[in-house]
Amino acid sequence: MNKLQVVVSNQYDPFLNRAVEQHLTDNQEEGMVTMYLWKNQRTVVIGYNQNPYSECNVQLLLDEGGHLMRRGTGGGAVYHDLGNINFSFIADKKLYDVRKQLSVIQDTLLSYGLQTEISGRNDLTCEGRKFSGNAFAKGQRNNLHHGTILIKTDGAMMQRYLIVDKAKLMKNGVKSVASRVINLSELVPELTSENIKQPLIASFEKVYGGKANWLDFDTLINKPEVQAIKDQISGHDFLFGRWEHFKTTKKARFPWGGVEIALQVDEANAIIKDIQIASDCLEPETILEAEQLLQGASTKTMPTFDTDNEITRDIVNLIYG
Repeated sequence: MNKLQVVVSNQYDPFLNRAVEQHLTDNQEEGMVTMYLWKNQRTVVIGYNQNPYSECNVQLLLDEGGHLMRRGTGGGAVYHDLGNINFSFIADKKLYDVRKQLSVIQDTLLSYGLQTEISGRNDLTCEGRKFSGNAFAKGQRNNLHHGTILIKTDGAMMQRYLIVDKAKLMKNGVKSVASRVINLSELVPELTSENIKQPLIASFEKVYGGKANWLDFDTLINKPEVQAIKDQISGHDFLFGRWEHFKTTKKARFPWGGVEIALQVDEANAIIKDIQIASDCLEPETILEAEQLLQGASTKTMPTFDTDNEITRDIVNLIYG
């Protein structure tokens, strides 16, 4: 039988919530599957490789008391407030199963009469509109899958803070981010980000076939290593450092996601002196590999690379095409 564990945050600080998630991913015992539920107050969360200034009205958000947080997974920018709930599945690699994990969310919502579908790269939809975006990361021992569930999120604030690529809207055939998403309370008025917690836990135990132990959240946040993670991920350098002087020179959208590239070229020696790649792709490690491949490469000859990775190939062709 699987070892199951539930953690429920009692704080709305995005950096503290993410620090707990990272700590669990790094340190969870072998053979464990954890479901972690958490909420953030007025926060734009961007993917690991995203340029904050392309995704968010940063200064407006900060001036109005909001938070910008960079997660450790890929994917696009999302808006969190207390009208939605976020979930994380942290699982031993041998037990990690995205479809099974998503079925926990689907089973919960089916109990409210809501039929949901898995759509696109990483979305859950209901009646054709997105209510949950998901992202993923591989750890040394455990893998992470996390996402959000829109229940009564403030759509006006979402549009106020997020900058959405027009090409992405055109691809999805919608005029705004608000028209692409749905709050589930529109369909089930009594549903809230609080009263869904127990049904989520019940579905987690049902899908995995066992009783989950509860791990105390306050015990976790008092760990020095959790506080150290919080300090690192809330720091200016982690959030903004390499992006403050980012100047897009190449931009495109592919089936795997969008990409912006900033190049600094040494014309005298005909080499790429520096490169930064911003992307909402779901494989953050691939973006880092592409940067390493192209750093110092000749601007006259396409570099050779031994990979069949579609993302790397598309990025190289974008630069040299």
